[in-house]
Order: sequence, then structure tokens, then C-alpha cells
Amino acid sequence: MNKVLIVGLGNPGSEYDNTRHNIGFKILDAFADALKVSFDASRLAFTAEGKIKNKTFILVKPTTFMNLSGKAVNYYMQQEKIPVENLLIITDDVALPIGQIRLRPKGSDGGHNGLKSIHEFLGSGPDGYRDYSRLRFGIGNEYPKGGQVDFVLGKWTNEELKIILPRIDLATKAIRDFALMGMEKTMSAYNNK
Repeated sequence: MNKVLIVGLGNPGSEYDNTRHNIGFKILDAFADALKVSFDASRLAFTAEGKIKNKTFILVKPTTFMNLSGKAVNYYMQQEKIPVENLLIITDDVALPIGQIRLRPKGSDGGHNGLKSIHEFLGSGPDGYRDYSRLRFGIGNEYPKGGQVDFVLGKWTNEELKIILPRIDLATKAIRDFALMGMEKTMSAYNNK
């Protein structure tokens, strides 16, 4: 695993900055800062590249909007010749409490439009899931019935930011360890923190 593709899901445009749905972008921005690299506009995405030890990290923030995330993921997997086991998707998750991170080597899309798009572009495994790793970041589900869209597209409150900022730091360490130690050890180290 000398080259890894790390994709943070979100929507492009300043109106989506600091929204719960864009936590994938926010985590990748923090990881890029840690690598001391910056993003450039590229085909279908903003991209950056950095190294830790002998690992090359290709960072991708798709500009295709959430519903077409798979187009950018597929393009960069082909372009960089990245096997699916070296792919990590970072996404928001309403099923997890705010700030909780959960790493998984595969799974369903869970109703998430970004993951749904990735499944469509990459195809499905024999069990109906796609075997690519994901880091799910909990955004909580404190919204009234029928209010999910407004909630996920809403901005973080100041109280929520106090919770998530240290957890973003933890997520960046999990990204590093995914590449350096592999998914199994990383899951053991981070899933119950």
C-alpha cells in the first residue's frame, strides 16, 4: 500500500462550508494541513498530494456535488491506478452520535447519496455491498421528523464545534494509520475511542 486515495465527501461552494454534510472536506483540510500541502483545482475535484514515511496520500475533495461523488472517485482510482483496498472514503453519518468515528472495511450506503453514487460507479460486490473502506464521522440526529435534509445541510453550532474539533484531529490520525497499519489495526485502535 504505497499509494492511498483518501476521498472526503462534501459539496463544493462557500454556501456549504462548515455544514455537517461537508465534514469529509473539513477532515481532509485538517489532514492536508498536517501534511503541509494545499489543494489545487483539478479534474472533477480539488486534489493534494503528500507523504508520510513511504506512503503517498492522494487527497480528493470532489467538486461533482455529493450525488455524483462516485464519478470523481472512479476517475482518480483509474488515473492514479489505486486498487480498491487502498481507498478510504470519509463521510458524515446521522446514525452516529456527534463526533464519534467509525471505520469499516465495507458496508451498505446507509441511505447516504455520496456512498450511493460511489456504489453505482464502482459496482457492487456479490453480497450487494462494495468492499471499500470508509471512515464515518457522526453528526448526530437532533432534528425533527422530516428535517434531515435541513439538518445535514445546516452549519455546525458553536457548541457542536467544541465537540467536533478534537474529533477531527482524531480522524486525521486514523487516516494516517489506515495507510501505515492497515484497516484491521486502525479499526481496533479508533472504533471505541
